Amino acid sequence: MSRIISVANQKGGVGKTTTAVNLAAYLASMGQQVLLLDLDPQGNASSGLGFPRDEQPKGTADVMLGFRSLDEVVQASWYDGLYIAPSTRSLVGVEVELVDLPRRERRLGAALQRYARPLDYVIIDCPPSLGLLTVNALAASHSVLIPLQAQYYAIEGLGQLLDSIAAVKRDLNPRLAREGVLLTMVHQRTNLARDVEAQAREVFGRDVFDTVIPHNVRLAEAPSYQRPINHFDPGCRGAVAYQSLASELLLRHQRKIAPASFQVAK
Repeated sequence: MSRIISVANQKGGVGKTTTAVNLAAYLASMGQQVLLLDLDPQGNASSGLGFPRDEQPKGTADVMLGFRSLDEVVQASWYDGLYIAPSTRSLVGVEVELVDLPRRERRLGAALQRYARPLDYVIIDCPPSLGLLTVNALAASHSVLIPLQAQYYAIEGLGQLLDSIAAVKRDLNPRLAREGVLLTMVHQRTNLARDVEAQAREVFGRDVFDTVIPHNVRLAEAPSYQRPINHFDPGCRGAVAYQSLASELLLRHQRKIAPASFQVAK
């Protein structure tokens, strides 16, 4: 069974898109068939793989509104095993248009259910908000990966997201689970980073990934070159960390490195 993972946090600037892009890229490099689905109107995940939002004639907005199937908008990336459903400029207004549509919270799940290509993972880059796009992602997903920036009050700021996850689990997707909490932008030698990590592990326990993502300039530079970090600077600390995250995720799932049949969460 394929694993559909939403990468979500309503707070911007926490490494959400960086995590979605690089986790997807490393999973593909490890032999997985991966679809990166860009639901963020900013389109940074798309441009990070070389598919700038403003240059895409079709994308996830068309899928959400029922104008195109997911098969019609998915494109092969430049990297083996990694596919992209890009964002477009029209995604900006989609939430307003969704309000009056039938089954507005389940449109992404329905589109994924009809998608023909066998996949191992679908990684969804959610917008930094808790509107209908994020609700669609959560309703379609098996789990949520939550990037948590290593700063004061970071955990307190997760309350609204956790409430939304609980509501979607109760009303739309009883199978929705917490994939894990990922500490990002960690200055590893500071007391602040150690304090936030200790607090996160106390609150979330084993849900916190062993892997932590360091503050790393090369991670910030890679999107401007439209490449994931494993194809931009595979030896940097950020690349090593995301490779470790992908390995840890696969180990958690106890999966064999081989394509699997596609099945969406119901």
